[in-house]
Order: sequence, then structure tokens, then C-alpha cells
Amino acid sequence: MEEFDFGMVGLGVMGRNLLLNMADHGFSVAGLDLDAEKAASLENEASEKHHVKGTTQAQQFVTLIKKPRAIMLLVPAGKPVDAVIDSLLPYLEEGDIVVDGGNSYFPDTNRRVQELESKGIHFFGMGISGGEKGARFGPSMMPGGNKAAYERLRPIFEAIAAKINGEPCVTYLGTGSAGNYVKMVHNGIEYAIMELIAETYDLLKRGFGVADSVIQKLFADWNESELASFLIEITADILKKEDEVTGKGLLLNYISDTARAKGTGKWTSQNAMDIQAPVPSIDAAVQMRDISKYKEERVKASELLTYDTKDASLDETALFELLKDAFYFSMINIYAQGMAQLTIASNEYNYGLNLEEVAKIWRGGCIIRAVCLEDFRQAYQNQPELPNLLLDEALATKLKTTQQAARDAVKLAIDKGVPVSVFMSALAYFDSYRSETLPTNMIQAQRDFFGAHKYERIDKEGVFHTEWN
Repeated sequence: MEEFDFGMVGLGVMGRNLLLNMADHGFSVAGLDLDAEKAASLENEASEKHHVKGTTQAQQFVTLIKKPRAIMLLVPAGKPVDAVIDSLLPYLEEGDIVVDGGNSYFPDTNRRVQELESKGIHFFGMGISGGEKGARFGPSMMPGGNKAAYERLRPIFEAIAAKINGEPCVTYLGTGSAGNYVKMVHNGIEYAIMELIAETYDLLKRGFGVADSVIQKLFADWNESELASFLIEITADILKKEDEVTGKGLLLNYISDTARAKGTGKWTSQNAMDIQAPVPSIDAAVQMRDISKYKEERVKASELLTYDTKDASLDETALFELLKDAFYFSMINIYAQGMAQLTIASNEYNYGLNLEEVAKIWRGGCIIRAVCLEDFRQAYQNQPELPNLLLDEALATKLKTTQQAARDAVKLAIDKGVPVSVFMSALAYFDSYRSETLPTNMIQAQRDFFGAHKYERIDKEGVFHTEWN
């Protein structure tokens, strides 16, 4: 029986592209899919130099892989993952490694780690970012699991990952579900930056009547600046795509404004509340997708809840400069919230995350890759225990010089009646975090008044209760 370096279960676009990427780098790979056509297409897409095999039989598939076996699952999160594991288990042996490459919810990964550990099998949860093209030519990958077992995976993953300055955008992140957790927060940041871009587009187009072609050029110009990122780049491309159905104008103008989501942004917000990690911009982005679903109600409200917008005496050049600085300010605050959540979660769940390494592997291949991630990497290199990026002196200097633009952009949006939840939440987060004193003393007093929940004092130790009446 031939022996292959790596196995993949699930030969959809992502699974097939990852295997072909491995084959490009000289690894022999096998794929399993219940769909015979997909199994055959894997071999058909491979070149003559590739050592690739597709099969529909689980037992045959497992016996093809070199021991200790390294097998990745790329199937929908939830029950399908458990079903595939159950189908493979009769043929797996002690020391084998199973890697879940999907967006699984991290508690599910913790459960699977424990269940398979009792059988002597290593289970990894690994986030993969970069989409179809990234999978084929270089993704960012976020593995978590047994550190010693990772050495079996490392040469393959480092070979196929995106490279920045020769450094692969993959690294061992930590124990248990660390990889899935980091990918979850990655996606939460992704939600917020996508909403930030959408709000910028809306303020320009609906608020100030800027033409689509001008907005397109603006985003293209921004992608040559400190705002350069994958999401800014594709926004400029989206604003160029003509509608092929009607042949009239941009495709974007024919796309529904009812947004969809797969749940990872929601998971980020939910867990952030569980561990008391404030991520208001991610929360706002999730909520904006939710409110988009109420189209009929929004149409009725647009007729009932009218507002006469105020004119703004601002020429386009000044407007574009202001929004550029406001976008930079908000973007840094979004990343700061996500990275702070990772810091808190690492302590809560004993992941042992290295935030410099996280920033490093996000610099290339992934959806939230951006030039500012190098600044974050340097911040964590200088202060490995940095609890929040806002406390880095270099970033603080940039935020102080752009904060006025963020304030002015929010004022403009208010006057125009254009919703900018992420801009507003990023500014509120910044102002809250930099406040030596917050009005939560009032909340403490209220809780004690109506529920005798007690409070702390600033002038002496202990907890106290007052008979307020």
C-alpha cells in the first residue's frame, strides 16, 4: 500500500485546494470524500508531478497515510465533524493526529480533544483564513493542540502557508482549542472592519452624494497608504465590477442589503461577554448585520421616521482626508479590542498565547491582513505582556493625532442621519479606556439602593451597604 504524507477529508474547494498546495510543495497527499466525483476531480486537477490520490472509502483512506497519521477535516462545523471522526475512529491508532480545519466553536474542540485523548489520538482545532485562493497559494493558519504532536504537522503547514519576509504565516498557538479561539476572534475583527468599510462607503455615497467611481478611486488610493489591507483592496475591486445581467452600472448597486452571517462574529461577542472582554465594535458589527435582516420594517420606518439632514461645508479633499484618519483611528481600536480579548481568553483558558506570533501570522494570507499588523507585532515584541495595544506608545501617538478626525466623522454622520455604529463604538471604547474615572460609581450606588448589592469605597478597603432611604 502506498504511503502518503497527509490526508484530507472533505474535497470541496477549500480541501481540494489545500491538498493541491501541499502537492505543489512536494508532499504526497490523499483525499476522502463520499462524493465520487469530487474524489476523482482531485486526481484530475493534479499535475503529472503531483503524488495525489482520491477515494470514497474511509478504511482505504486511513491506511494510505504514513504513521503517525496526519488527517485534516474540512467539513461543516457541528455534527458533521463528529460524524467524520466516528467514521475514522475504527481505523485510527494511538499517536495519530486529526485536525479540524473548519470554523468550529471552541467548546466543541475542547470536548473532542478530551474524547480523543482518552484513545491516544491527538486532536487539533485549526483556523484557516484566506479563502479559496489562499488555500491554493498560501493561507494563514492557526493551529492549537498538543505541542509535541505539532512537529508532525509543522513542515507541511510551514511549506504551504503564506510568507511575509520569508516567515510562514502559521505557528503553534497553544493548547486545546487555542487555534479555533484565535480564528473566532479573527473573524470578529473581520466583521467589524467590514462594517467600518461599509459605513465609510455609506457616509460618502448616501451622506455626501459622492459618485461610485470617486469612492472606488479613494479606496484604491487608501490601499497604497497606512490603510493598506486585503479588505480595502477588494472594496476597490468591488466598486469596479459592472453588472453583467443588466449591463447597466455597478453590480454592487443590484446586491441586496440584507446581510448573511455564519455565526463566528456572534460567537466572538458572546464569549467576550462571558469573560468580560469589552469588544463594542465587534458587537456593533454583529448587530448591524442583524438589523439589516428587517428589510420590510426598515422600508416602513424610512417613510415614517424622516429627518432633514444638515448641510456640511466641507470640500471633497478635506472630507476624504478626514475619513482616512477616522478610518485609521477606528481600525486600530478594532484590532485593539480583538487582541485584548485574546489576552484575557489566554489567561482564562490557559492557552499560553503569544500575541506577537498571532500578529505575525495575520500579516499575510488571511482576510484581515493589513500593514498595521507589523506595528502590532513590534508592539508585542517590545512588551510581551502588553494588555492592550492602546497602551503602546507608538500607537498611542498615532491615535492622539487621528482622534479629532474620528470625532468629526461621527458628528458628520449624525448630521447626515447615516448610521455609523462601528465608528461610534470605536470612539466610545477609546474614550472609556482612557478615562481615569468612569460614572460606574453611580451604577454601584444604584445596585446597592435597590438590591443591597454593596459597593467598594475609594478611601478604604472593604465592601459596604447603605440604607439609602
